[in-house]
Amino acid sequence: MDDIKQAGVVRIAVFDSNPPFGYIDPQTKKLVGYDVDVANAIAKDLGVKVELRATNPANRIPLLASKKVDLIAANFTITDERAKEVNFSLPYFATGQKFIARKGVLKTPEDIGKLRIGADKGTVQEITLREHYPTAKVISYDDTPLAFTALRNGNVQAITQDDAKLVGLLGNIPEAQKADFEISPFSITKEYQGVGIPKGEDRLTAVVNETLIKLEKEGDAVKIYDRWFGPETNSAQPRGEFKFAPLDQQPKA
Repeated sequence: MDDIKQAGVVRIAVFDSNPPFGYIDPQTKKLVGYDVDVANAIAKDLGVKVELRATNPANRIPLLASKKVDLIAANFTITDERAKEVNFSLPYFATGQKFIARKGVLKTPEDIGKLRIGADKGTVQEITLREHYPTAKVISYDDTPLAFTALRNGNVQAITQDDAKLVGLLGNIPEAQKADFEISPFSITKEYQGVGIPKGEDRLTAVVNETLIKLEKEGDAVKIYDRWFGPETNSAQPRGEFKFAPLDQQPKA
């Protein structure tokens, strides 16, 4: 953390093509999104400038490990396996793994093993699919938009990601095309996402957690959520009882 203070800037990895978490605003040409708002809030509390660096799912941990970034705020699911390599903040988003397919193709979890399914390379969703549905043909892509293009072109029969990202994906295509697809009526996981922090950087982890707790306490967490997932957005879905809080304080399923 001393290096960040000395440099006067915190470098944070975010997505640049995955709305509503991180993408380039077509008007301003700047990175915006749910993760970006959280990243900006962390930089503000650190008292330094923010430098946003675009990443894709597979590059998140390598960027952090090679010290090319200081933090990851990129739709980063908290897992025990990843926690061996990075520190995680407390959760700032909750979601579940779902699928997009053409209407009628994917009705129950039993259908998954019969399909060719696109997944983002290096994600929890890809790992879950390979481990729990070994008969499914899993095709890896660099990011969700590429996987969705493969679905639209007929190269795969479904794609998988967290439900919030899939809602945002469908919300940003023309209505005429949207009618051909649907999100699965079921989830196969419950996931929490946090900020990725270099392993052993406990002081920095504490500062990030303090920022998240303050955002929740002062009502800014709800404002950030509503900006990207509120009823007037293309990714509308209720926040429910989720809060920026430790895992053991999250609502029970």
